[in-house]
Amino acid sequence: MSRLTTRAPAKINLTLHVLGRRPEDGYHVLESLVAFADVADTLSLDPGPGLTLDISGPTAGPAGPLDDNLVLRAARHLLAGLPDLTAGAFHLHKELPVAAGIGGGSSDAAAALRLLAERNGLPLDHPAIMAAARATGADVPVCLDPRARMMTGAGEAVGPVLNLAALPAVLVNPGVPVATAPVFKALGLAIGQSLDGEKHPSIAAGLDADSVLAAITPARNDLEKPALTVAPVVGDALELLRAQPGCRLARMSGSGATVFALFTDGECAETATRAVRSAQPGWWVEPTHLA
Repeated sequence: MSRLTTRAPAKINLTLHVLGRRPEDGYHVLESLVAFADVADTLSLDPGPGLTLDISGPTAGPAGPLDDNLVLRAARHLLAGLPDLTAGAFHLHKELPVAAGIGGGSSDAAAALRLLAERNGLPLDHPAIMAAARATGADVPVCLDPRARMMTGAGEAVGPVLNLAALPAVLVNPGVPVATAPVFKALGLAIGQSLDGEKHPSIAAGLDADSVLAAITPARNDLEKPALTVAPVVGDALELLRAQPGCRLARMSGSGATVFALFTDGECAETATRAVRSAQPGWWVEPTHLA
């Protein structure tokens, strides 16, 4: 069978409310509206015996030890449940920054499960696929079918596709990797503790761009403030984006350090991209659409 290829798009948390920590396992309970960007890694699979991975691309170096990559972890979890499946040689081209709050590794893992499902004639909602996604990481289930939806619990509960209008946006990563654990530690929630705050707004399906913006503007990312103590440069990136003409909302994604801004139109987003790249030539800056 010929090579199979899929994109692994950046996952953006348009909102991220932390409700508390579960007493039974200590996991943080979240409510988050997730959307996906045009920018992506690319994963290919040459079906065959065995299971291998090679990585190339501009962010291949920071991707970490090859054998611990989430692509291989996801594939191994699936093969443990269905050992007769055909796997093969994965080829990952990394474009997305690592440890950046945009679910790059999780999206790569979900892409691996999509390719294995395609090669072996499995539906994406097959119990073994879902189990492998949950076992690989909290953000992997929402990345299996990368379209805007709500993610709740510790990430394991994924809502229906919302079919939201595409939002012109700019993504900025200031080049500082931010591990998730220190940010949650800085949030300072004890096991069993709840976090006060306004409830997450209800997000209806099929909203146009103005309605999406109106719905999410009162929401927040509860990890933004603790992330600023871990990586103060996040605040600099947000300030720079908010100063751009046509910026309607700027917020951090995930646990950082990537931030995003939503713009009135694609032209404003392109203009802002040029301005931020000029001001900070060492930063990763990408115009995109989120949907």
